[in-house]
Amino acid sequence: MLLSFVQNTTVRQDLQEKAAYLFYMWAKRGKIEKIHDVEGQKMEIKSVAVLGAGAVGSYVIWGLSQKSDVRLGIVAEGARAERLKRDGCAINGKVYRPEVWTPQEAHDADLLIVSLKYGALPGAMESIREIVGEHTTVMSLMNGVDSEELIAAEVGKDCLVYSLIKIASHKEDDGYHFDPETTVGIIFGEISAPFQSERVKAIEELFADTGIRCRVTENIREEMWSKFRLNVCNNLPQAILGAGVGCYRDSVHMKAISDGLRRELEAIATAKGIDISKVDKMSGRGCAVPPIARYSTLQDLDAGRHTEIDMFSGALIKMGRELKIPTPYNEYTYHMIKALEEKNDGKFNYTGDEELTWAK
Repeated sequence: MLLSFVQNTTVRQDLQEKAAYLFYMWAKRGKIEKIHDVEGQKMEIKSVAVLGAGAVGSYVIWGLSQKSDVRLGIVAEGARAERLKRDGCAINGKVYRPEVWTPQEAHDADLLIVSLKYGALPGAMESIREIVGEHTTVMSLMNGVDSEELIAAEVGKDCLVYSLIKIASHKEDDGYHFDPETTVGIIFGEISAPFQSERVKAIEELFADTGIRCRVTENIREEMWSKFRLNVCNNLPQAILGAGVGCYRDSVHMKAISDGLRRELEAIATAKGIDISKVDKMSGRGCAVPPIARYSTLQDLDAGRHTEIDMFSGALIKMGRELKIPTPYNEYTYHMIKALEEKNDGKFNYTGDEELTWAK
């Protein structure tokens, strides 16, 4: 195309010769050939690295373990790697034994799926940098709306396909459990056109016939905020009350708290130019669960772990301040859950021998 342009343009002969020479050298170095390869080749995913083998990572491991033509590895080091090699991954009453890779062994995997808890992400950035190579596509299935930006700051944004997962998974004594039939699954897509890119098609083909439910969307940012809304409005009030999700249906007071959180989140989304209503018909609901279900924040508190509240209300408070949007429901919720974490840490294990205190 460049050569044709040069030949058919009335320029001086010496410029024609120089342009033809540059075109020849460019082709000789493989640049043109590489472009044709990318356009003509069908992308295939033959190796998948999973960083984080908890409630979310278990869904991916469960599904992709059925793909005999795909190498599947969990990225882990030290004692955790030894435990995974020894015990495998217990999922829905069965033990799966994917490979266990160091970050170096996982380098340049075709697909990296990040399924960590939010608090673990900063400490995992070095591993992510080591794993991501020239051919690696990265999907983050983490909660919240900013993990992609955090990862992009380390490895660049071009390798990222934005995504989310909707799954009601919980841990029991015999491992992680979820219902494949009621699980909504993974929703993913390019942040901008072309939406039916080769890597999107490759991911779709990877998940086909695995039991993993997935859907491609052209509105991935809105989908992510829709899930964010579900997490904030359903995860958090329940965690403070310590009751199953039926509380939202059966208590006008719990519904009022949930609605207050929702209004604040939607005001911030609107101010950021994100129209969640675009995806309400497709993504307005999560997975079907019984009234006794306890979502991840309450599961963390039940187990004495710290929660992901910084990613939920913490992030909204920060965005609200930047946009000058009040967030009183989120501020109260944030501090209450932080106090519950302190309670789990033993901060309030008073013996009666402490110095007296007064109400102020």
